[in-house]
Order: sequence, then C-alpha cells, then structure tokens
Amino acid sequence: MIPATSPASPTEQTTSTTPASAQEKLRQLSERVVRLEWSQFQRVNNEGGPASCQSNWTVFHQMRISQFLAWPYDLLSSYLRDLEQAEAEGRNLLTEKYGRMMASTAPEQFHRSVEAYLPRLSAQRRTRQERIIVIQLGWAQDFMQRFPALGASMRTLHTKDDSAEQTSFETYLRGELGTYSDATLNLYESMMQGLLERGCNLTESIVDNTMRITGFSSLQEAERSFQQQCSS
Repeated sequence: MIPATSPASPTEQTTSTTPASAQEKLRQLSERVVRLEWSQFQRVNNEGGPASCQSNWTVFHQMRISQFLAWPYDLLSSYLRDLEQAEAEGRNLLTEKYGRMMASTAPEQFHRSVEAYLPRLSAQRRTRQERIIVIQLGWAQDFMQRFPALGASMRTLHTKDDSAEQTSFETYLRGELGTYSDATLNLYESMMQGLLERGCNLTESIVDNTMRITGFSSLQEAERSFQQQCSS
C-alpha cells in the first residue's frame, strides 16, 4: 500500500544521493537504451504504414530518457541486456509491447493475429505485474491531483477508457512490463519497494525529468506555465 506521507521531491528521489559521475554513467546508459529502442521502434509494423510517432525522434527520446533516468543503474543495465538478447533472437520488444496493448485497444485483432506470436506469461508473472500496476496507478493519480495542469496532458489512466485511438497509462504499462525478462522484473520490483519505503513517487520523478529536459527548473514552474496556457 502506498504510504500516506507526502512523497519526496524529485530532486531527493533521483539526484541528491547520486554522485555526478554516477549520474553521467546513468545518462550514457540511458542514451544507449533509447537508441536501441528507437531502432526496434522503426521496425514495428503498423496497419496503414508507419505511424507519425515513428518519425519523431525528439519526442521519443524525451519521453523514454525521462523514464530511464529515474531508474537505478542495475535495472537499466538489465533492460539493455533484454533488448540485446531480443535482437540476437530475432525478436522486437517494441513490437511485443504494442502487440500486448492490443489485447485492450483492439481485442479482436489481438486474438486473431497477434496473441499467438507473443511469449506466454504465467499466471504468477501476470499477478506480479498487476501488483506493480496498482502501485503505479496510485502514484499517477496522486501526481495528477497535486499537479492538475500537468496531469491533464498525460495519458488517460485506466484500461476501461482504452479505444483504438487512445491507450491508457495502465494498458501501456501492462504492455511494457510484459516484455521484461524475469531478471529485469525482479529488479523493477526492488526499485518499487525502495521507492515505497522512501515515500517516493515514480511518476513525479519521470515527469520532473521531462519538464527539466524541456527547459523548466521545477515541476512547480511547469505547472504554473501549463495553468496559464489552459486559461489563455
């Protein structure tokens, strides 16, 4: 259960205890992971041809590196190994991620032409993933309540609101978790436990990274700017 105490600030969560050299190593590793993901993303087949997001490196890089900079080094290293192993086996983890999302966004097509090609997940594995999803939904809801203008620009939260045009935070996360190796999922669970024990919020850390990349000095500054945009 998510602690009732206020979450630590993103700076406390990600940078204050991380030496500059370690932070630079994490950034370099993050860049490697994002570029390998981008390579696989280019090979995701989409009905009707490539999606517009497949040609937008700037946004892809911004969103993915914001996430990875909030991860510990050992987790990110493990995920890089997953991507490299997939390449060696002729698999594409980005194709698998978006394929898994279709179980909710396009269920008939998923069962007809996608499901059979995805690695099966055991009931135990799915249960572990759902525990993570519950916690992260709680963090996302907490963030959106405290930063409503920023929250309004995020994905809709729940799978029940999915459509062919819109994929929720819950469904996206479920699809992504399903691509992780057992080793990576173990480390992801360890990260989650550590964040819970420290009263931290992963959504807040990731969005803070995104806002700093786009030029804001803090979430508070970004929230004020988004509020002004909404009222103008």
